[in-house]
Amino acid sequence: MSKNYYEILGVPKSAPIEDIKKAYKELAKEHHPDVAKDKTAAEKRFKEINEAYHILSDPEKRKMYDQFGRVDTGAGGGQGPFAGTQGSAWGPFTWSYASSEPEANGVDFGNFTDPFDIFEEVFGFRGFSGARKPRKGRNSYYSLEISFGESIKGVEKRIQANGNTLNIKIPAGVSNGTEIRYAGYGEAGPPNTERGDLFITIKVKPHHKLTIQGDDVFSMETISFIQAILGDSINIDALDPSSETGVSQIKLKIPSGTQPNTQFRLKGKGKPRMRGFGRGDHYIQIVVNIPTRLSRQQKNLLEDFRN
Repeated sequence: MSKNYYEILGVPKSAPIEDIKKAYKELAKEHHPDVAKDKTAAEKRFKEINEAYHILSDPEKRKMYDQFGRVDTGAGGGQGPFAGTQGSAWGPFTWSYASSEPEANGVDFGNFTDPFDIFEEVFGFRGFSGARKPRKGRNSYYSLEISFGESIKGVEKRIQANGNTLNIKIPAGVSNGTEIRYAGYGEAGPPNTERGDLFITIKVKPHHKLTIQGDDVFSMETISFIQAILGDSINIDALDPSSETGVSQIKLKIPSGTQPNTQFRLKGKGKPRMRGFGRGDHYIQIVVNIPTRLSRQQKNLLEDFRN
């Protein structure tokens, strides 16, 4: 875990959202660059506080952070929290993955383009001294749920937001939690200022058997101990971008003598990559079902085998 967000805000891991918001308010006021003597150090600390609050105040991001020590918004497996900023344009909007180095990549804390956006969301204003007056209208946030198949195949959705009708082209391979930014489609600002931005968070309905992490897919298959001993060919669910549901069944060969917890890898059968070509891999873990009740004949046969 590269950053301890709970430690940054000074709260325990079990802290409720009310305590997290209270801690954020106190720290944000203390370290806001408008009131600090050392503005350079304060701004660095202020951004760190806002990043921690952005993650811990979002139930899904917090759950992912608690479980994996990082918030994976679609980056490949094995990368740290907010590993690498990537982006692409689709019509009038952009999608992007946040970075742990916002100054270098121009994206702050889970797609907030300005760390003062979070401060403004909580306090209703951007600064104390007047040096940071509103530059634009408030940002708007929208959650869009799509099916598992739509996330694999890609889909176009039409939504209404802030009086605008938007056609959103969601690319194949989009991950749960991906944020799409529509610049200038948020709320109207004060006179002579730009409108805020619209942030759309994609929520992908989970599949009952397939779990996606990064570009890879993971699943478990249960076989009998006879299948493990003698070998077999079984049907499994696998991603299929050409299928209506995004999933179809394929054959998996189980070699004779397969051991419990054996893991098979289907190369190139994972999720379509949004950033580049090809697909990730599919990993299948084998669970061997050992019967708890046997007939006398079955026991005799096993005794003969043992002898």
